[in-house]
Amino acid sequence: MIHYFDHAALGQAGLTVARVLLAWFLIIVVARALGSAFQLIGQPRVIGEMIAGMLLGPSLLGRVAPAVSACVFPSGVLPFLAAIAQIGVTLYMFLVGIRLDMKALKERLGTALAISLASIVAPFALGATLALWLYAQLSSRSVSISEFALFMGVAMSITAFPVLARILSDRQMETSRVGVTALACAAVGDVIAWCLLAFVVSVARARPGEALFTVLLTGGFIAFIFVVARPVIQWWAHRRARRSRASVGAILMSCVALIAAWITERIGIHALFGAFLFGLVVPEDSIVATEVRNGLEDPIARFVLPVFFAFTGLRTQIGLVHGLRSWLICVLIIATASVGKFGGGFAAARATGLTWREAASLGALMNTRGLMELIALNVGLDLGLISPALFTMLVLMAVVTTVGTTPILKFVSESFPEKAG
Repeated sequence: MIHYFDHAALGQAGLTVARVLLAWFLIIVVARALGSAFQLIGQPRVIGEMIAGMLLGPSLLGRVAPAVSACVFPSGVLPFLAAIAQIGVTLYMFLVGIRLDMKALKERLGTALAISLASIVAPFALGATLALWLYAQLSSRSVSISEFALFMGVAMSITAFPVLARILSDRQMETSRVGVTALACAAVGDVIAWCLLAFVVSVARARPGEALFTVLLTGGFIAFIFVVARPVIQWWAHRRARRSRASVGAILMSCVALIAAWITERIGIHALFGAFLFGLVVPEDSIVATEVRNGLEDPIARFVLPVFFAFTGLRTQIGLVHGLRSWLICVLIIATASVGKFGGGFAAARATGLTWREAASLGALMNTRGLMELIALNVGLDLGLISPALFTMLVLMAVVTTVGTTPILKFVSESFPEKAG
């Protein structure tokens, strides 16, 4: 049998692969360098990686060296970077779900639920209200005002659970009352916020008359995960760990997470939700969960998430925020997000008996956004719910609020007596 090869097509494919690898290499080098630099000044590594993505985009590299930017990030490379970023973030959300200790969550459910709801309701209400004013200026008639307001509310409400955990660890606060409460609140808040975002996405993606059907399918999938899949997965995970090497089970769990992601994508919400929900039902204390974390966390953090940051940076055009009016709107967005998150968390913490110092620390921690916010913003941009200009403003909000967490915690610890009541 004679095989005929299209040598031109093969050559073009090889060139594309080489360009993707070059872009990937540059992204990893810059992200690791800035991440290490920010660690040296007491900030989480993720902050440097987020800023690295922005520097590699049109905001800096595309402006000062457009020829280099076009060479390293040509249009033919972007779809491949988008695919790598999407797969990596989907698996990352699976890991976020696994990390949530549901047993510890149940022990502090009352306090965590009260503070979480306050730190979601307050920024959600403020964000949705602000959206009513922003709609005429930064949106279009292709997006309904209700969809726009819902998304803005959700965007203001998200807390970055992984970044928050890293900040607590760096400051050796993870076992303190504030640390344990903050982790529980962030865990509950993550579940609520992502369910809200799933609802917004289902409404935005559905054609007229299909929104209710999409919401019902989503509810059915969530019920299946927790009622049917959860007991089966928990029984299987512990049994598998006793019978054979857990690494086989870890691979299987990762594959099932991708299948869950595919199902939610087909339902009409985002693939991220399927992976996240499936992660919630994998026993956090099982050997299988440990093997999944050991096998996925480091490669994803080192080699894949920087691609997501860079892809976000390529979509962030700070040049779109020009003129005094635009920058004032950006500042207003940052202030609204911070007042809602900090104020809601602080007030609820005081109401549940925490001291002034603890409440202020908790409010600052709840205002941490980071990677989780960027994921939500990319979803909104992909769906056309927000414009590139508003996307840029919200990315800046995510960076500023996350950068501000550590200095605020330091200020609170120095300003409030340890036993202030």
